[in-house]
Amino acid sequence: MLRMQGVPETQIDMFISMMEKNPQLFKTITEEVQAKVKGGMDQQSASMEVMRKYETELKKLA
Repeated sequence: MLRMQGVPETQIDMFISMMEKNPQLFKTITEEVQAKVKGGMDQQSASMEVMRKYETELKKLA
């Protein structure tokens, strides 16, 4: 999916590596985003809000 959207391979590899280092964090992020969307928030806003919440943890994985 990311390849079809034109995301560079290096970014895809970095994202996969981050997910492999802490899959539970990404599961938590996904669940929180889904809960916000179900609560009426649009997908992009929900994603940005949750990603900001976990910004420190995500930076440690990069």
